Amino acid sequence: MGPAGKAPTERFSDRAALYVRYRPGYPEQVIEILRRETGLTPAAHIADLGCGTGISAELFLRCGASVTGVEPNPEMRAFAAALASKYPRWRLVAASAEATTLPDRSVDTVVAAQAFHWFDPQRFRAECARILRRGGWVVLLWNTRRTEVTPFLRAYEALLQRYATDYREVDHRRIDAAALQRFFGHPAFERRRLDHRQQFDRDALRGRLLSSSYAPAAGHPSHAPMMAALDRLFAQHQEGGQVGFEYDTELYFGRLE
Repeated sequence: MGPAGKAPTERFSDRAALYVRYRPGYPEQVIEILRRETGLTPAAHIADLGCGTGISAELFLRCGASVTGVEPNPEMRAFAAALASKYPRWRLVAASAEATTLPDRSVDTVVAAQAFHWFDPQRFRAECARILRRGGWVVLLWNTRRTEVTPFLRAYEALLQRYATDYREVDHRRIDAAALQRFFGHPAFERRRLDHRQQFDRDALRGRLLSSSYAPAAGHPSHAPMMAALDRLFAQHQEGGQVGFEYDTELYFGRLE
């Protein structure tokens, strides 16, 4: 439990609506790469662990795969449940990534999107080994916001450094090549990087910031100063009433040793 005072499974309870509305999806090229490199087909059974509101699950559901989402947070899970009306091959389980309740050797691919850094890596690895069929794959996926490529993104990063509660502690960029090698058990996992982008008007930019667990919520003494600073930042950098987030979509995949 970090300075924000919440366990990882509870950090987004009051932000689920913002999360589903303002967080980015993932490029369709992710599916193309996994088809080519891992043999992903619509016949695959995928377990999306820490599936949140279902943003990553929908990427795989659109390609026709059967997806079981595993999510411990009830508020996030309530939004993910809505996918059932569009995708008959969607199933949702109230459990954690370290104890999924899924049967042994029941899935072809495990996916963790924007989630691995919240898990206990050793317990998560053991659970992956238990539920994966022989020859199964683990796919780790992040959208990493670029912090230096535009004056706006540099200013936004400075705003987070000033006002966010525990930004440095929970930043997924702490997961480095050594941590991934320990997880996969070998250095031969694959990495791909894709370009991705979001555009925001002022209200959407506010929502994007507040979807982050480290952003002080209403009632916190830093909330009002942070939002005022964000509005000034938007006014300074907007073009045509919009600002842009640029991302590296980072895709890692491999088999466990």
